[in-house]
Formats: sequence, structure tokens, C-alpha cells
Amino acid sequence: MRARITAVAAHLPARTVSSAEVEARVTAESAGYRPHPTIVERMTGIRSRHVMADDEQASDLAAGAARRVLAERGTDASGIDLLIFGSASQDLIEPATAHIVAAKLGASCPVFDVKNACNSFLNGLQMADALIRTGQHERVLVCTGESPSRAIRWKVRDRAQFVDAFAGYTLSDGGAAMLVEAAPDGGIFYRDFAARSSAWHVGTLPAGGSMNPRDPEATYFSGDGRKLKDAFLGNGPEIFFTALEKTGLTWDAFAVIAVHQVTLPYLEVLRSILGIPAGKLVVTLPDHGNVASASLPLQLATARREGRCGPGDRVALIGLAGGVSLGVLFAEL
Repeated sequence: MRARITAVAAHLPARTVSSAEVEARVTAESAGYRPHPTIVERMTGIRSRHVMADDEQASDLAAGAARRVLAERGTDASGIDLLIFGSASQDLIEPATAHIVAAKLGASCPVFDVKNACNSFLNGLQMADALIRTGQHERVLVCTGESPSRAIRWKVRDRAQFVDAFAGYTLSDGGAAMLVEAAPDGGIFYRDFAARSSAWHVGTLPAGGSMNPRDPEATYFSGDGRKLKDAFLGNGPEIFFTALEKTGLTWDAFAVIAVHQVTLPYLEVLRSILGIPAGKLVVTLPDHGNVASASLPLQLATARREGRCGPGDRVALIGLAGGVSLGVLFAEL
């Protein structure tokens, strides 16, 4: 039995914030520090990002996307037999946010969370694939709700702290969902994952765990973008070349190739190293920002809406995440 992606959807907050507005807010709240004008867009290629309302939660974004997926398939929450919430964000430390999403959907199936930074959704899809192939489930809803806007540092002391907080200025709130169903053929046909965990400290959101249970200063994103990029480029490409070698495919065999998108310059570097034709990418970053683990399903939903892929087409999902984690998954829709 194979696991086939039968529906995918995204749910993005209506409110958008431009990169100029980001810089203006840092200036307004930082008592003397002023970022160079246009630095965020120049460095990242991001024009705007989505910000959820004050009364919205990560679970709301996931539930919004899930409702669209279920409607696309003409079913409701009673038709799924497992719900996986794969996200870097969460409503609470306990219980699993999957329970909150299930309650909002009216689902009564088993649930659990998967967390692995920006690869959380991709790892959730990996779990759905494994559980379907081993006969444990037949219809799995994989969803994510990312709420990084709640952890952005707006008040900075100086340039050094602005640089440390810079990754947060790329981030965007968003939700996404996929329905994965048992099928006799097609579906997910290759998957591989790797980690370079010695670089775990390069990018963090330190709060809430045993290291920093209640420190307010630990509630903001902190990282070194250059070191994170070097960790990916120094250790990452082999897993993607191996995927092509083992399947006997080239990038031209795929209708679209979804790549996790952090900044446009880094996306272009990675595309060039991997030899991916530019026309195969689905570039969502400029208008939607870095939506963390929702990035890959957002790109696939966008490609399907634009008619760039459909039933029978091959798609590739390439994941990159803090930690450092890498993942690749090939599927036939």
C-alpha cells in the first residue's frame, strides 16, 4: 500500500506587514537604534509577511487549512483516522496542539505532535507515509500552524542584537494541511532524512524548556544566519543528489520542486548548487515571507492552484531546518 497526497491547502492570516513596516517598528521600539532603510528586503527579498490577529493561535491556522483540505475531498473530520500536527510552533507546552486542532475540527481520531523546526511538517508527512504503508492508518490529516510573530524581538540595543534577531524579521505566520490516503499505487515513493546536530546552537528560540523555563529574554529568536547557511551548504547537498541517483531521476522529471525558503539569495545559491531549473521552483517568499514548516505545503498548494501540477505529476519536497536537519521526499500526486 502507498501513501498518496490527495489534497493540500494553506491558510494565511489576512493582515500583512511590509519589510518597511518591520524596520519602522524596530526603530520606534529601540530607543536610539535605527536599521538601515530597506535592509530587510535587500538582504532577504521579502516584501511582506503575514501576521495573525491577537486572538488567533497556531491551532486556528492549522484548523483553517484543514477545513479547506477536507472540503476539497468532500469529507469532514469524521473521515480521518489520525491527525498529526507538525509545527515549530505550539499553542501550549502541554497538551499536544494536535488535540486543540482536533477539538476545533470536531475530530475524534488519535492525534500527536511532531516538532523539528522548519522540517516539522515534512517529518509529519514522513510519519503519515510510514503509518499508512504499514497498515496502521488509511487516511491521515497532516497539518501545521506557525505563529513566529509572537517571538520576534522588536526592541534591540544595538546593531549586534539586531543581527542576532534578524532571522525573526523574515518570519511569517501561516497554516497548511495535507490529506494523505492509502492507495494501491503512486503516492510517496522516496524519502530520506539527515541531521547535523552539532550545529544545533546556531539558531534557537530558547524559552520554555528546562534550560530557560521562565526567562523573558529567552522568548525571542536568536541566530547567526551566515553560520546556519554554512552548516547547510557544508553538509547538505549530498542527500539530495543521492535521492536522484537512487530513483534514477533528474529534476526535469518533476512538475514542481518545493524548497524551504528563508531568503531569496540563499534560495538561489541552493538552486544553483543542486542544479534545479529555476522554472521548477514555486517562489512564495517575496509576498509571504518565511512561513517555517508551512513553507513546503504552501508552495505545493500554490502550484496546484496555478495549474502547475496535478494528478499523476511528480513533485519533490526539499526541507531544511534548524538543528541542522535536512529532508527530501518525492511523490506522485
